[in-house]
Amino acid sequence: MEQQSSLLMSAQIHFIDAQLSLVHIPLRQYQSYLQSILKLIFPVNRSNGDAEESIQSQEAGPSWTDQYPFLNVSVTPIECSIVCPKALAEELFASPQGTVEISTTRTHGAVVSSEDFVVMSVEGEGLEAGKRVLELTSPLALAGISIFFFTTYFSDYILVPARSKGQVTRALEDRGFHFEEKAEAYVNPAARHDRNKSSTSSFGTGSPSTPPPATISELQTRTFALLKRREIIPRVDTDIRLLHCAGRRDNPSSLSADEMGLQVGLTKCLVYQPRFLSLTLTYSEPASLLLERRLIANFDSENVLLGNKEDFLVPIMLNLESLPLEATGIVCGVADRLTGRSDRGIVMNAIEMSYLSTARTGTVMVDQKALGHAIEALRIGENDIFER
Repeated sequence: MEQQSSLLMSAQIHFIDAQLSLVHIPLRQYQSYLQSILKLIFPVNRSNGDAEESIQSQEAGPSWTDQYPFLNVSVTPIECSIVCPKALAEELFASPQGTVEISTTRTHGAVVSSEDFVVMSVEGEGLEAGKRVLELTSPLALAGISIFFFTTYFSDYILVPARSKGQVTRALEDRGFHFEEKAEAYVNPAARHDRNKSSTSSFGTGSPSTPPPATISELQTRTFALLKRREIIPRVDTDIRLLHCAGRRDNPSSLSADEMGLQVGLTKCLVYQPRFLSLTLTYSEPASLLLERRLIANFDSENVLLGNKEDFLVPIMLNLESLPLEATGIVCGVADRLTGRSDRGIVMNAIEMSYLSTARTGTVMVDQKALGHAIEALRIGENDIFER
Protein backbone atom coordinates (compact mmCIF):
# COMPACT_ATOMS: atom_id res chain seq x y z
CA MET A 1 0.00 0.00 0.00
CA GLU A 2 1.16 3.52 -0.79
CA GLN A 3 2.49 5.42 2.21
CA GLN A 4 -0.45 7.36 3.63
CA SER A 5 1.44 10.62 3.88
CA SER A 6 4.93 11.82 3.15
CA LEU A 7 4.67 13.88 6.32
CA LEU A 8 4.46 12.78 9.94
CA MET A 9 1.96 14.51 12.14
CA SER A 10 3.83 16.41 14.77
CA ALA A 11 3.88 18.46 17.91
CA GLN A 12 1.48 18.29 20.87
CA ILE A 13 -2.27 17.78 20.53
CA HIS A 14 -4.56 18.72 23.43
CA PHE A 15 -8.26 17.96 23.69
CA ILE A 16 -9.95 21.09 25.06
CA ASP A 17 -12.78 20.59 27.54
CA ALA A 18 -15.72 22.18 25.69
CA GLN A 19 -19.04 21.10 24.19
CA LEU A 20 -19.41 23.08 20.99
CA SER A 21 -22.04 23.69 18.32
CA LEU A 22 -21.72 24.83 14.72
CA VAL A 23 -24.08 27.62 13.60
CA HIS A 24 -24.89 28.60 10.00
CA ILE A 25 -26.52 31.99 9.33
CA PRO A 26 -27.54 32.91 5.76
CA LEU A 27 -26.11 36.30 4.76
CA ARG A 28 -29.59 37.66 4.10
CA GLN A 29 -30.32 37.09 7.81
CA TYR A 30 -27.04 38.51 9.11
CA GLN A 31 -28.49 41.80 10.38
CA SER A 32 -31.24 39.91 12.23
CA TYR A 33 -28.56 38.11 14.27
CA LEU A 34 -26.06 40.96 14.60
CA GLN A 35 -26.92 41.73 18.22
CA SER A 36 -26.58 38.04 19.12
CA ILE A 37 -23.17 37.92 17.43
CA LEU A 38 -21.98 41.01 19.32
CA LYS A 39 -23.27 39.63 22.62
CA LEU A 40 -21.44 36.38 21.95
CA ILE A 41 -18.11 38.07 21.22
CA PHE A 42 -18.38 40.75 23.92
CA PRO A 43 -20.17 38.95 26.77
CA VAL A 44 -19.52 41.43 29.61
CA ASN A 45 -23.11 42.73 29.79
CA ARG A 46 -24.84 39.95 27.89
CA SER A 47 -27.74 39.68 30.33
CA ASN A 48 -28.77 43.33 30.48
CA GLY A 49 -26.83 45.45 28.05
CA ASP A 50 -26.29 46.19 24.40
CA ALA A 51 -23.11 46.41 22.32
CA GLU A 52 -22.46 50.06 23.27
CA GLU A 53 -22.74 49.29 27.00
CA SER A 54 -20.32 46.40 26.53
CA ILE A 55 -17.79 48.66 24.88
CA GLN A 56 -18.10 51.31 27.56
CA SER A 57 -17.91 48.83 30.45
CA GLN A 58 -14.46 47.58 31.36
CA GLU A 59 -15.28 45.81 34.61
CA ALA A 60 -12.72 43.86 36.59
CA GLY A 61 -12.39 40.24 35.58
CA PRO A 62 -11.30 38.21 32.57
CA SER A 63 -10.82 40.01 29.28
CA TRP A 64 -13.51 39.51 26.66
CA THR A 65 -10.78 37.95 24.49
CA ASP A 66 -10.23 34.96 26.80
CA GLN A 67 -13.67 34.01 28.10
CA TYR A 68 -14.08 30.97 25.83
CA PRO A 69 -12.18 27.70 25.44
CA PHE A 70 -12.83 28.13 21.72
CA LEU A 71 -14.92 30.54 19.65
CA ASN A 72 -14.85 31.25 15.92
CA VAL A 73 -17.04 33.78 14.12
CA SER A 74 -16.59 34.01 10.36
CA VAL A 75 -18.30 36.07 7.68
CA THR A 76 -17.59 35.22 4.04
CA PRO A 77 -19.26 36.16 0.73
CA ILE A 78 -21.24 32.91 1.08
CA GLU A 79 -22.36 32.70 4.73
CA CYS A 80 -21.88 33.62 8.36
CA SER A 81 -20.60 30.68 10.42
CA ILE A 82 -20.04 30.35 14.16
CA VAL A 83 -18.45 27.74 16.44
CA CYS A 84 -19.34 28.38 20.07
CA PRO A 85 -20.38 26.63 23.31
CA LYS A 86 -23.60 24.68 22.78
CA ALA A 87 -25.55 26.46 25.53
CA LEU A 88 -24.82 29.85 23.97
CA ALA A 89 -25.74 28.64 20.49
CA GLU A 90 -29.18 27.72 21.83
CA GLU A 91 -29.51 30.91 23.89
CA LEU A 92 -28.41 33.47 21.31
CA PHE A 93 -29.32 32.12 17.90
CA ALA A 94 -33.06 31.85 18.07
CA SER A 95 -34.80 32.76 14.83
CA PRO A 96 -36.50 36.16 14.58
CA GLN A 97 -39.74 34.32 15.40
CA GLY A 98 -38.22 33.20 18.71
CA THR A 99 -37.58 29.52 17.97
CA VAL A 100 -34.24 27.74 17.95
CA GLU A 101 -33.42 25.53 15.00
CA ILE A 102 -31.45 22.55 16.34
CA SER A 103 -31.24 20.67 13.08
CA THR A 104 -29.22 20.08 9.97
CA THR A 105 -32.00 21.00 7.52
CA ARG A 106 -32.06 24.11 5.36
CA THR A 107 -34.05 26.95 6.95
CA HIS A 108 -34.45 30.67 6.43
CA GLY A 109 -32.87 31.51 9.79
CA ALA A 110 -29.92 30.31 11.83
CA VAL A 111 -29.24 26.58 11.80
CA VAL A 112 -27.56 25.10 14.87
CA SER A 113 -25.98 21.70 14.38
CA SER A 114 -27.61 18.71 16.01
CA GLU A 115 -24.06 17.32 16.28
CA ASP A 116 -21.95 18.18 19.32
CA PHE A 117 -18.28 18.91 18.68
CA VAL A 118 -15.01 18.84 20.59
CA VAL A 119 -11.87 20.74 19.68
CA MET A 120 -8.17 19.90 19.76
CA SER A 121 -5.36 22.43 19.86
CA VAL A 122 -2.14 21.68 17.98
CA GLU A 123 1.17 23.28 18.94
CA GLY A 124 4.56 22.85 17.32
CA GLU A 125 6.88 24.06 14.61
CA GLY A 126 8.65 22.92 11.46
CA LEU A 127 6.45 22.86 8.31
CA GLU A 128 5.12 25.55 6.00
CA ALA A 129 1.40 26.24 6.29
CA GLY A 130 0.19 24.42 3.17
CA LYS A 131 1.94 21.17 4.05
CA ARG A 132 0.76 21.53 7.62
CA VAL A 133 -2.88 21.43 6.46
CA LEU A 134 -2.14 18.18 4.60
CA GLU A 135 -0.09 16.75 7.46
CA LEU A 136 -2.72 17.32 10.11
CA THR A 137 -5.83 16.42 8.09
CA SER A 138 -4.69 13.40 6.09
CA PRO A 139 -4.59 10.79 8.93
CA LEU A 140 -8.09 11.76 10.05
CA ALA A 141 -9.45 11.93 6.51
CA LEU A 142 -7.99 8.51 5.69
CA ALA A 143 -9.64 7.18 8.85
CA GLY A 144 -12.99 8.49 7.59
CA ILE A 145 -13.30 11.15 10.32
CA SER A 146 -15.08 14.37 9.42
CA ILE A 147 -13.36 17.48 10.76
CA PHE A 148 -13.09 21.24 10.68
CA PHE A 149 -9.58 22.64 10.82
CA PHE A 150 -8.75 26.13 12.08
CA THR A 151 -5.31 27.64 12.16
CA THR A 152 -5.09 30.91 14.03
CA TYR A 153 -2.26 33.40 14.10
CA PHE A 154 -0.71 31.27 16.85
CA SER A 155 -1.99 27.65 16.85
CA ASP A 156 -3.96 25.09 14.86
CA TYR A 157 -7.35 23.84 16.05
CA ILE A 158 -9.16 20.73 14.82
CA LEU A 159 -12.91 20.41 15.43
CA VAL A 160 -14.39 16.89 15.33
CA PRO A 161 -17.78 15.38 16.20
CA ALA A 162 -17.85 14.47 19.90
CA ARG A 163 -18.91 10.91 19.03
CA SER A 164 -15.69 10.52 16.97
CA LYS A 165 -13.28 11.37 19.81
CA GLY A 166 -12.32 7.74 20.39
CA GLN A 167 -11.74 7.21 16.68
CA VAL A 168 -9.56 10.32 16.56
CA THR A 169 -7.50 9.04 19.48
CA ARG A 170 -6.93 5.71 17.71
CA ALA A 171 -5.93 7.51 14.50
CA LEU A 172 -3.38 9.57 16.43
CA GLU A 173 -1.98 6.49 18.14
CA ASP A 174 -1.70 4.74 14.78
CA ARG A 175 0.46 7.68 13.65
CA GLY A 176 2.87 7.24 16.55
CA PHE A 177 1.33 9.61 19.10
CA HIS A 178 1.12 8.70 22.76
CA PHE A 179 -0.53 10.49 25.68
CA GLU A 180 1.97 12.23 27.94
CA GLU A 181 0.46 12.94 31.35
CA LYS A 182 2.93 15.67 32.24
CA ALA A 183 2.03 17.65 29.14
CA GLU A 184 -1.63 16.51 29.23
CA ALA A 185 -1.32 16.08 25.49
CA TYR A 186 -0.75 13.57 22.71
CA VAL A 187 2.87 13.88 21.66
CA ASN A 188 4.85 12.75 18.63
CA PRO A 189 8.44 13.96 18.95
CA ALA A 190 9.47 12.39 15.64
CA ALA A 191 8.32 15.30 13.48
CA ARG A 192 8.15 19.07 13.58
CA HIS A 193 5.49 21.63 12.70
CA ASP A 194 5.57 25.31 11.61
CA ARG A 195 4.05 28.24 13.43
CA ASN A 196 5.01 31.09 11.11
CA LYS A 197 1.84 31.29 9.04
CA SER A 198 -1.84 30.48 9.31
CA SER A 199 -4.24 28.07 7.64
CA THR A 200 -7.71 26.70 8.17
CA SER A 201 -9.91 24.01 6.67
CA SER A 202 -13.25 22.19 6.70
CA PHE A 203 -15.04 18.88 6.32
CA GLY A 204 -18.64 17.91 6.66
CA THR A 205 -20.15 16.29 9.74
CA GLY A 206 -21.08 12.67 10.21
CA SER A 207 -19.65 9.26 9.37
CA PRO A 208 -18.71 8.49 5.77
CA SER A 209 -21.30 6.49 3.82
CA THR A 210 -18.59 4.69 1.83
CA PRO A 211 -15.26 3.22 2.99
CA PRO A 212 -12.56 5.88 3.33
CA PRO A 213 -9.80 5.96 0.69
CA ALA A 214 -6.67 3.92 1.28
CA THR A 215 -4.21 6.59 0.10
CA ILE A 216 -4.02 10.37 -0.21
CA SER A 217 -3.85 10.02 -4.00
CA GLU A 218 -7.14 8.13 -3.97
CA LEU A 219 -8.62 10.72 -1.64
CA GLN A 220 -7.64 13.52 -4.02
CA THR A 221 -9.20 11.67 -6.96
CA ARG A 222 -12.45 11.21 -5.03
CA THR A 223 -12.45 14.84 -3.91
CA PHE A 224 -12.23 16.35 -7.39
CA ALA A 225 -14.66 13.82 -8.84
CA LEU A 226 -17.14 14.84 -6.12
CA LEU A 227 -16.63 18.55 -6.79
CA LYS A 228 -17.32 18.00 -10.48
CA ARG A 229 -20.34 15.77 -9.83
CA ARG A 230 -21.86 18.36 -7.51
CA GLU A 231 -20.93 21.19 -9.91
CA ILE A 232 -18.91 22.97 -7.23
CA ILE A 233 -16.93 25.62 -9.08
CA PRO A 234 -14.06 27.38 -7.28
CA ARG A 235 -14.76 31.09 -7.12
CA VAL A 236 -12.00 33.70 -7.04
CA ASP A 237 -12.59 37.23 -5.80
CA THR A 238 -9.47 39.30 -6.41
CA ASP A 239 -11.10 42.37 -4.86
CA ILE A 240 -10.90 40.71 -1.43
CA ARG A 241 -7.42 41.11 0.03
CA LEU A 242 -6.95 39.33 3.34
CA LEU A 243 -4.51 39.81 6.21
CA HIS A 244 -3.67 37.55 9.14
CA CYS A 245 -3.55 39.62 12.34
CA ALA A 246 -3.79 39.21 16.11
CA GLY A 247 -4.66 41.29 19.12
CA ARG A 248 -1.72 42.82 20.92
CA ARG A 249 -0.80 41.75 24.47
CA ASP A 250 2.93 42.44 24.48
CA ASN A 251 2.79 45.79 26.30
CA PRO A 252 1.27 45.58 29.82
CA SER A 253 1.13 49.36 30.14
CA SER A 254 -1.21 49.68 27.14
CA LEU A 255 -3.11 46.39 27.51
CA SER A 256 -6.43 47.96 28.49
CA ALA A 257 -6.26 50.56 25.70
CA ASP A 258 -5.23 47.94 23.14
CA GLU A 259 -8.15 45.67 24.06
CA MET A 260 -10.57 48.60 23.93
CA GLY A 261 -9.22 49.58 20.51
CA LEU A 262 -9.58 46.01 19.28
CA GLN A 263 -13.16 45.81 20.59
CA VAL A 264 -14.21 49.10 19.00
CA GLY A 265 -12.59 48.21 15.68
CA LEU A 266 -14.20 44.76 15.56
CA THR A 267 -17.59 46.22 16.38
CA LYS A 268 -17.28 48.68 13.49
CA CYS A 269 -16.32 45.83 11.15
CA LEU A 270 -19.25 43.63 12.20
CA VAL A 271 -21.94 46.33 12.30
CA TYR A 272 -21.39 47.10 8.63
CA GLN A 273 -21.35 43.39 7.63
CA PRO A 274 -17.86 42.75 6.27
CA ARG A 275 -17.43 40.78 3.07
CA PHE A 276 -14.78 38.64 4.77
CA LEU A 277 -13.75 38.42 8.42
CA SER A 278 -12.85 35.53 10.72
CA LEU A 279 -12.26 35.94 14.46
CA THR A 280 -10.96 33.19 16.78
CA LEU A 281 -10.92 33.53 20.57
CA THR A 282 -9.49 31.04 23.08
CA TYR A 283 -8.59 30.98 26.76
CA SER A 284 -4.89 30.74 26.13
CA GLU A 285 -4.09 33.11 23.26
CA PRO A 286 -4.79 36.67 22.12
CA ALA A 287 -7.57 37.24 19.60
CA SER A 288 -6.70 36.03 16.09
CA LEU A 289 -8.16 37.67 12.99
CA LEU A 290 -8.33 37.07 9.26
CA LEU A 291 -9.82 40.17 7.70
CA GLU A 292 -9.94 42.34 4.61
CA ARG A 293 -7.09 44.80 4.39
CA ARG A 294 -9.55 47.68 3.89
CA LEU A 295 -11.04 46.94 7.34
CA ILE A 296 -7.81 47.96 9.07
CA ALA A 297 -9.12 51.52 8.79
CA ASN A 298 -11.79 50.65 11.40
CA PHE A 299 -9.09 50.37 14.06
CA ASP A 300 -8.01 53.72 15.44
CA SER A 301 -4.40 52.63 15.47
CA GLU A 302 -2.70 49.96 13.39
CA ASN A 303 -0.64 49.21 16.48
CA VAL A 304 -3.70 47.52 18.00
CA LEU A 305 -3.04 44.57 15.67
CA LEU A 306 0.02 42.39 15.30
CA GLY A 307 0.93 41.08 11.86
CA ASN A 308 2.21 42.02 8.42
CA LYS A 309 -0.25 44.53 6.95
CA GLU A 310 1.36 44.76 3.52
CA ASP A 311 1.36 41.22 2.10
CA PHE A 312 -2.14 39.92 1.47
CA LEU A 313 -3.90 36.70 0.53
CA VAL A 314 -6.54 36.15 -2.16
CA PRO A 315 -9.43 33.75 -1.35
CA ILE A 316 -10.55 30.88 -3.59
CA MET A 317 -13.95 29.81 -2.30
CA LEU A 318 -15.76 26.47 -2.57
CA ASN A 319 -19.49 26.58 -1.81
CA LEU A 320 -20.03 23.16 -0.21
CA GLU A 321 -23.71 23.60 0.60
CA SER A 322 -24.75 20.93 -1.90
CA LEU A 323 -22.50 18.28 -0.38
CA PRO A 324 -23.93 15.67 1.98
CA LEU A 325 -23.03 16.29 5.60
CA GLU A 326 -21.10 13.01 5.74
CA ALA A 327 -18.63 14.19 3.07
CA THR A 328 -15.05 14.02 4.33
CA GLY A 329 -11.57 14.81 3.04
CA ILE A 330 -12.39 17.84 0.88
CA VAL A 331 -9.67 20.03 2.33
CA CYS A 332 -7.12 17.25 2.44
CA GLY A 333 -7.72 16.47 -1.24
CA VAL A 334 -7.42 20.13 -2.23
CA ALA A 335 -4.34 20.63 -0.03
CA ASP A 336 -2.64 17.57 -1.56
CA ARG A 337 -3.05 19.04 -5.02
CA LEU A 338 -1.89 22.52 -4.07
CA THR A 339 1.17 21.20 -2.23
CA GLY A 340 2.47 19.66 -5.41
CA ARG A 341 0.73 16.55 -6.79
CA SER A 342 -2.28 15.98 -9.02
CA ASP A 343 -4.45 12.89 -8.96
CA ARG A 344 -3.01 11.95 -12.37
CA GLY A 345 0.52 11.84 -11.03
CA ILE A 346 1.54 15.20 -12.45
CA VAL A 347 4.08 16.83 -10.16
CA MET A 348 3.63 20.58 -9.72
CA ASN A 349 5.44 23.26 -7.80
CA ALA A 350 4.05 23.42 -4.28
CA ILE A 351 1.82 26.42 -3.54
CA GLU A 352 1.88 27.98 -0.09
CA MET A 353 -1.73 28.04 1.04
CA SER A 354 -4.00 28.68 3.99
CA TYR A 355 -7.51 27.32 4.48
CA LEU A 356 -10.56 28.59 6.34
CA SER A 357 -13.49 26.31 6.92
CA THR A 358 -16.95 27.50 7.78
CA ALA A 359 -20.23 25.62 8.12
CA ARG A 360 -20.87 25.26 4.38
CA THR A 361 -17.85 26.84 2.72
CA GLY A 362 -14.20 25.97 2.16
CA THR A 363 -11.83 28.83 1.38
CA VAL A 364 -8.31 28.33 0.07
CA MET A 365 -6.15 31.41 0.53
CA VAL A 366 -2.98 31.99 -1.46
CA ASP A 367 -0.52 34.80 -1.89
CA GLN A 368 -1.50 37.10 -4.74
CA LYS A 369 1.69 36.14 -6.60
CA ALA A 370 0.71 32.45 -6.49
CA LEU A 371 -2.92 32.91 -7.57
CA GLY A 372 -2.32 31.97 -11.21
CA HIS A 373 -0.51 28.77 -10.22
CA ALA A 374 -3.26 27.87 -7.75
CA ILE A 375 -5.94 28.29 -10.40
CA GLU A 376 -4.01 26.08 -12.81
CA ALA A 377 -3.51 23.45 -10.09
CA LEU A 378 -7.21 23.31 -9.35
CA ARG A 379 -7.96 22.98 -13.06
CA ILE A 380 -5.88 19.80 -13.47
CA GLY A 381 -7.86 16.58 -13.85
CA GLU A 382 -11.61 16.32 -14.16
CA ASN A 383 -12.58 19.54 -12.36
CA ASP A 384 -11.31 21.97 -14.98
CA ILE A 385 -13.88 24.76 -14.66
CA PHE A 386 -13.13 27.93 -12.74
CA GLU A 387 -15.29 30.95 -11.97
CA ARG A 388 -13.80 34.42 -11.52
